[in-house]
Amino acid sequence: MADVSVRPARPADAERIARVQLSTWRTAYADLLPAEALDVPEVQAAALWLGAVESPPTPTHRVLVAFERDELVGFAASGPAADDGLDDAVELLTLLVEPRWGRRGHASRLLAASAEGWRRDGSVTAVCWAWERDPATRAFLLGAGFEPDGAGRGLDTGATVERQLRFHTDLRED
Repeated sequence: MADVSVRPARPADAERIARVQLSTWRTAYADLLPAEALDVPEVQAAALWLGAVESPPTPTHRVLVAFERDELVGFAASGPAADDGLDDAVELLTLLVEPRWGRRGHASRLLAASAEGWRRDGSVTAVCWAWERDPATRAFLLGAGFEPDGAGRGLDTGATVERQLRFHTDLRED
């Protein structure tokens, strides 16, 4: 079995988080995201992640990282849900695993570790937005117990407006 783990992100992880984010976006979302989002310098993205790790906006904002051996292969970021009417809800803001490390359980481990923290924080519902044109993420969310809740939004990417669908799950354990 591979040596795998998930832990809270540390400031020293910011550069590797940025590398995973940009690599994944460039591979998986090249047809969804505008060129300027894909061309962000790694150092700029790393600075944003460093801020998120060192100074989260709330105590319930968190970034978790997944490792295979010594390689940071994915991350998850979450915080209070921003949508109206979602009291006591948390939002999975992003969950990315670099494609070359996919299908090894890293995303599931990140989601499970995130859910443990959400429950400790008292959240009863988790939500996540997924691109309508991203069947892999939608399938992952469905397999993890999330369901579409009928909400949608359009994000202006410059060249087009890309639709996202909101998924939710109940965090209360049976």
